Amino acid sequence: MPVDQYVYFALSSYVTSAVEMTAVLGLEPDETVVRGSRIPGPKPIPVVHRWKIVCREPGLSVDEQIARVLKRLAPHAEAIAALARRLDAEDPQGPSAVLEVVRYFNDGPGPKDHPLSDAPAEAPKLFGWHLGRDVLGFLHRTGAVLDVDEYDLTPDHADDEPAS
Repeated sequence: MPVDQYVYFALSSYVTSAVEMTAVLGLEPDETVVRGSRIPGPKPIPVVHRWKIVCREPGLSVDEQIARVLKRLAPHAEAIAALARRLDAEDPQGPSAVLEVVRYFNDGPGPKDHPLSDAPAEAPKLFGWHLGRDVLGFLHRTGAVLDVDEYDLTPDHADDEPAS
């Protein structure tokens, strides 16, 4: 079963824009979301500003994707922690900082995690993952939460069987 996955670390705010977050951190984001930008209409109702560092590189395990994101963030951990505390104070419903893992499982073409018996030596192992102490320490230090979204996009083959 193929899996498509990516990881990102985000800071979100109803008040502070991604541009302001970038200025505070001195780190350019890979992606940003501007409040209200996803809502069509003449006067969009703002949702949230979001500043993100992302790893979408295919063929990497979640562990490897997280490691790449945190390698970029680690030198800025104290500034991220201070900004996250400020953003949390602006909106007590927080938390404003999140490490997000997004995984889509489907039966279309893509990288596969084969059973050990038929896996080629170079086949990446994409299904199992863990968080090491360094990742947990970063999450704790920055006040971030971990959010994992997994989506099963495989068709329901039971509907294809003839009725008896």
